[in-house]
Amino acid sequence: MARSPREVFLALVNGVAEERWEELPDLYAEQTDVVHPFDPRRAPALRTRDELREHFRPTGDVPRLLRQATNITVHETTDPEVIVAEFEYRGTVEDTGEPFALPGIFVMRVRDGEIVSSRDYFDHLTAARIRGRLDFLG
Repeated sequence: MARSPREVFLALVNGVAEERWEELPDLYAEQTDVVHPFDPRRAPALRTRDELREHFRPTGDVPRLLRQATNITVHETTDPEVIVAEFEYRGTVEDTGEPFALPGIFVMRVRDGEIVSSRDYFDHLTAARIRGRLDFLG
């Protein structure tokens, strides 16, 4: 039996928190549509599982974040495939011990246990700051 949208969302945010990078692309359909509307660089949508594999691949040039997904609220909609999920990654930057809170909201469509589309809203300024990459936003 396929996972519910809530179960897929929880697998995603907990997989990120636990750095299970190789598993994450398998949560998505082969053809998908993942956008980050608040990305100041306006990166293009991620459309395939291979693009997501590249997206999740650790680069080694950013500090490791010790985090967990917290304050999770999943709102179900009248469409059984669609959820709106609010959450926050809380943790510390491993190298500096700096604490952080990174809020996010996903509007996600899950069909047959796979993410077919997602609009991922993050605080990109905080994400860049905790990774020491504020220059990357320019």
